[in-house]
Amino acid sequence: MDWFKTIQENVDWLSSIGSDPTGGMTRLLYTDSWLEAQNAVKTKLEEIGMTTRFDEIGNLFGRLEGSTYPDETIMSGSHIDTVVNGGNLDGQFGIIAAYLAMGYLKETYGQPLRSLEVISMAEEEGSRFPTVFWGSKNFMNEAKKEDVIDIADFNGIKFVDAMRQCGFDFKAGEQKRREDIKAFVELHIEQGNVLENEGLQIGVVNSIAGQKRYTVILKGQANHAGTTPMGYRKDAVYAFSRICCEGIEKAKKVGDPLVLTFGKVEPKPNTVNVVPGEVLFTIDCRHTDGNLLHGFTGELEERIQEIADEMGMEVSIDLWMDEAPVPMDESIVKVIEEAAKKENMKYRIMHSGAGHDSQIIAPHYPTAMIFVPSIGGISHNPAEATKLEDLVEGVKTMAAALYELAYK
Repeated sequence: MDWFKTIQENVDWLSSIGSDPTGGMTRLLYTDSWLEAQNAVKTKLEEIGMTTRFDEIGNLFGRLEGSTYPDETIMSGSHIDTVVNGGNLDGQFGIIAAYLAMGYLKETYGQPLRSLEVISMAEEEGSRFPTVFWGSKNFMNEAKKEDVIDIADFNGIKFVDAMRQCGFDFKAGEQKRREDIKAFVELHIEQGNVLENEGLQIGVVNSIAGQKRYTVILKGQANHAGTTPMGYRKDAVYAFSRICCEGIEKAKKVGDPLVLTFGKVEPKPNTVNVVPGEVLFTIDCRHTDGNLLHGFTGELEERIQEIADEMGMEVSIDLWMDEAPVPMDESIVKVIEEAAKKENMKYRIMHSGAGHDSQIIAPHYPTAMIFVPSIGGISHNPAEATKLEDLVEGVKTMAAALYELAYK
């Protein structure tokens, strides 16, 4: 197989569905381009001899039956949706890698001993509706109808109406989680710059970082910029700046893999000649150790309250996301590492700072991930790219891992 030609053709082909006229890709859940892409992938899976099916909500499956242990399934895949005006590798390349690797194995070695299965998950990004991991949460029977029954997109189109327009619907009643899946392997672009900076081809992911996200509102007192002496001010921007600087300096002292981001800042009244009386800001903190993450953010919350009290301000702290770290399965990590060694890849063991479908699947089935480098660490952007040779090495590593899992 000419891996370079085959991979480039498949990326170009699938990227043409949902290509954004302003550049990049926009393929949102339950849109025409989303449905076209899922049906196109379905046809591609059938072309390599897979039996295909959709589940009730639109997850797509393609299956090669095992000859000896058909009730033991080795699965790979990712999500088909994109962010608005995103890149052409996030999500969909994991699907491409899965079916190309499985097609190659079938062509080279024949029918696997264990069943091989591709999953093209309906949604992960949360870009159209205020819900995330709709595909993998349904796959794990963790999705809740009540969480989406009343939500709508930015055009006012209801989630339920969009889903049914595409021919899908909610699952009927409680369903038992599948017992046949023995391993899940997801290939993904890194979406960071560690591999590129270290000159490596493959990341073997052994954990996905936990996340805590906050919205904080500091309320001081808006006042005249010229007539209010510095000692009498309740300047909310100054209070925020103290919190931000102290927090980031402390995070640097803790060191990797802790990351802390103050990503959104909205001062009020936000004008040149008024002391700002209120600031809304967000906090995003991540670490692979749940206890350390909890301890660090707990101390940060205490310091925010202390600074507010010192400056005579009110503060509200809303912790609206609290996701625990998710370890990957040690045995599957070892299989991928050995596959990388066998293919003479330059690799490292690493964690993922971003969330992925694998974090939903890992608590239930043995799971691990393969990363390939992102040029400049850029993702969720039309400039998202990976060198073709790195994409090739990623698929080769995937094929080698799947061979160990399904053919031995």
